[in-house]
Amino acid sequence: MLVKGLVQIYTGDGKGKTTAALGLALRAAGQGNKILIYQFLKPPCLNTGERVALSSLPSIKIESLDIQWDMGKSLKDPKAISAAQTALHESLEHLTKSAMNREFDVLILDEIVYCVSKGLASVEDLKKVIEGRDPHVEIILTGRGAIPELIALADLVTEMKSIKHPFDKGTVARQGIEF
Repeated sequence: MLVKGLVQIYTGDGKGKTTAALGLALRAAGQGNKILIYQFLKPPCLNTGERVALSSLPSIKIESLDIQWDMGKSLKDPKAISAAQTALHESLEHLTKSAMNREFDVLILDEIVYCVSKGLASVEDLKKVIEGRDPHVEIILTGRGAIPELIALADLVTEMKSIKHPFDKGTVARQGIEF
């Protein structure tokens, strides 16, 4: 469907990176494109509103990296890091083939930017997905901490900046708004 697929990055410390990517997924689906949303560090057991809503749309598929990961603790656990690195490498190999074969018109790799910034995924593996894709495949990367090498690979980079957030005053994540 797409004449030329581009690479987009949504990064920064502000809220809205995944939300922006999901909005793009809805727009693409509305125009007849097939979309894969692959969520890293958001396991399948995580019951989010977007998964429930998007599961009813046949042109959007959501998959998740199925590993044990605790955003507060796992970066201090060498075993968790090693397991994540292995799982991410294998997932990116699979996604490289999917992009090359144009199984989907749009690939959204949710939280992959964060994974690269923390050393859980390699830039080289992500470059293979981007550079090996069919030229009609659009790729959207989300997550905090976009490194210069990733930014150089992108056609569009948007940084979400946090100015004020209810979390700062102790408000917990709210069902239907944050998840």
